[in-house]
Amino acid sequence: MEARSNELLAALPARERERLAAHLERVELRLGDILYEPGQLQKWVYFPAGAVVSKLYVMNNGATGAIALVGVEGVVGFSLYMGGSTSPNRAAVQVAGPAYRIRGDVLRREFEADGILRQLMLRYTEALLVQIGQTAVCNRHHTIDQQLCRWLLMILDRLPSDQMVMTQELIARMLGVRREGVTEAAGHLQRAGVIRYRRGHIAVLDRQRMEVLACECYESVRRELARLLPWCGCTGCQEEQPDRTPGSSSVAARGGAMDVANRCG
Repeated sequence: MEARSNELLAALPARERERLAAHLERVELRLGDILYEPGQLQKWVYFPAGAVVSKLYVMNNGATGAIALVGVEGVVGFSLYMGGSTSPNRAAVQVAGPAYRIRGDVLRREFEADGILRQLMLRYTEALLVQIGQTAVCNRHHTIDQQLCRWLLMILDRLPSDQMVMTQELIARMLGVRREGVTEAAGHLQRAGVIRYRRGHIAVLDRQRMEVLACECYESVRRELARLLPWCGCTGCQEEQPDRTPGSSSVAARGGAMDVANRCG
């Protein structure tokens, strides 16, 4: 997949972005790659630039459930810059693609310098916590069909196209259900003409219909993401920000990010 700008990095002022660039390494993340396991010492922080990473809670019996998705709008490994060195969650690549990684100790030094980077990353961390909280409610109150629509829409928001590669096993792990449940839910959507699903390839044919079928949690998270991250270029956020040119990382967008940082500071 072609690299896209990570929106959080693109929102930085040129001087801070250039300083970080000297420490960034581009890597290709493969579908199913594990970036870290629960309790594992973390060395790297990742800024997806086309890849999508899911954060999963892992139970003692090995069962999993996704609690958040991270794409071009954010960063994977916030424990490192928030003062920790491990996470209770697993980070797994849900959609293959490029990312930029930086050593945790380097990013933490930049974070502690109390510049705009710190303000933007705190802002993003709040958005991530909103997503995690909403997911907990969704898992308790909504059907598998609704949850599948929500997750597919969230992934779609972080991709440049309406197609994705994702196996039933990965979807089942993400939703915390058996594969049979995924087969049934995907079948419902396919018969309704919302998606086309074949051998791990999913094409979304009717996004508007999918939004109708999804639960309220998708809209709630999308709205909060747009409010907290006004520089974000994700599809869902662009709908909340009509003045934002899709996919751009313009001076105006960076200026908006700095305005937010100044208000936070």
